[in-house]
Amino acid sequence: MEKGFNSDVIFKGMNFHVQTEDWGFDNPYLVSRVYQNGAVIKSVKTSYAEVLSATGGFIRTGRLKADPQAIRLALREQHQKILDQLMSGQLF
Repeated sequence: MEKGFNSDVIFKGMNFHVQTEDWGFDNPYLVSRVYQNGAVIKSVKTSYAEVLSATGGFIRTGRLKADPQAIRLALREQHQKILDQLMSGQLF
């Protein structure tokens, strides 16, 4: 299983690197960072509970457990949302 996504984009003549990663079940967050010239210029951190309660991505096994496929989908969607916001000028 991949731990995240990386994209390099050019917007208005500037280079950006967007990285989104899953911090795992022990630290249940999806984190996206936008870099410019090696420096983090934007960070978005979303808890599993926030994204999975919206999508119903929990498995009931006596206690709630995050569905790995739902996490993967949420990870992909968060990465794409950051890219879309960056390329439309809405991120900054």
